[in-house]
Amino acid sequence: MPDLPTHLWLSITRFGGAGLTLPLAIAIALWLALGYTWRLAAAWLGLLGVAVGVVALTKIAFLGWGVGVREVDFTGVSGHAMLSTAVYPVALFLMLLPTRRPVRLAGVVIGLAAGLAVGLSRVVLDAHSPSEAVAGCVVGALAAVVFVWWSWDAKPGQLHAVPVALSLLMLTVALHDVRVPTQRWITHIALHLSGHERPFIRARWKAGRDNPRPAAIEQNTRPIAQPPSDT
Repeated sequence: MPDLPTHLWLSITRFGGAGLTLPLAIAIALWLALGYTWRLAAAWLGLLGVAVGVVALTKIAFLGWGVGVREVDFTGVSGHAMLSTAVYPVALFLMLLPTRRPVRLAGVVIGLAAGLAVGLSRVVLDAHSPSEAVAGCVVGALAAVVFVWWSWDAKPGQLHAVPVALSLLMLTVALHDVRVPTQRWITHIALHLSGHERPFIRARWKAGRDNPRPAAIEQNTRPIAQPPSDT
């Protein structure tokens, strides 16, 4: 692992946060719709939506029912790794789409490298296991590569690269530290769907000791509270 200070790893990991990457994804879709076709914009949002769905479903499955793979410490696809590996290659591809093919390809590679750096930061900061970060990078890269392959020869109308690049760069700078409580939302959904009062926890799950009961059972079996003692 690169020996970087913790604050640098934190700065890197924030590039994968939903508060930054989702607005960037929407901006990409708007530029695609304005400068190319609505079909490209819809394809981009559709691919990203599938990738987001994979992340959400794997996390809900673990938090609500303990579905995971203990052997590789997998409890859900990393959202940071997926979003960064999906969004940054496509953002750079869009900026460089009017340029020559080697330049476009270099932009996609740089974007993938940025996503890998975010995935690595999640492991270094103990936010995810290696298997979860790798899964996130793979899912995100698949979404990005499929979109790039499909739109490789797209012809822009009056769209220029400069406003696209400036707008995406400004968004990146402005939203770098914006945080969205996506994990809290996913946890609420998982508990609602599973009927449990508490989510599965990685450490207890790995030890085979975490077995939440449905809310109704928890309420019926909870011991009656005793009045506080005067002593």
